Amino acid sequence: MERTNADTMTSYDFMPEAIVVGGGDFPSHQVPLKLLHSTSMVVCCDGAADEYIALGHTPWRIVGDGDSLSDEAKTKYSDIIRINPNQETNDQTKAVEYLAHKGITDIAIIAATGRREDHTLGNISLLIEYLHMGLNVRIYTDYGVMIACHGNQSFSCRKGTAVSIFGFGTKGMTGIGLAYPIRDFTSWWQGTLNKTTQEMFHITCEGDYIVYIDYNR
Repeated sequence: MERTNADTMTSYDFMPEAIVVGGGDFPSHQVPLKLLHSTSMVVCCDGAADEYIALGHTPWRIVGDGDSLSDEAKTKYSDIIRINPNQETNDQTKAVEYLAHKGITDIAIIAATGRREDHTLGNISLLIEYLHMGLNVRIYTDYGVMIACHGNQSFSCRKGTAVSIFGFGTKGMTGIGLAYPIRDFTSWWQGTLNKTTQEMFHITCEGDYIVYIDYNR
């Protein structure tokens, strides 16, 4: 396969320094669960800590505005709670910013989707904001991973893997190793339901975009 001038390799394998647990559907797939158990630095977004604790775990930190965290948890885990009252950001961003201030840049987020669709869309779109902060943040669900990207990228994954691409104002987008041609999409749905034809695919463009890669189970 002809190689593009993509200058960054994005590996399917990712070992984050820290995990952020959101208030969406808690995962059951082995991929996000394996990541969850790969680090002791688990930050729960406010009330998400109650479910995480109920599962028998203890978070490293609980970060948020404190409005959805139970009174019991506030008392019992007061030493690891970090309240951020800023209403201009959501709890997911507060958790990510907390880690960034600690010098942590490689972050995986789980339980960011499900339950409320407006929260799901907001949480996913925030990956672009984290990219602009110089962070490497990915969202893992029970079905796949979402990765914020800028410019030319190469991706390694199995042949036949389902892939979707969501542009945020890209210019000159083209691809190699995908079943269907890609371009500067004017609507999010236009970049969905693609598929890899090789064990590596390449995207060339200017600007930001999010790539969804299915676990191919």
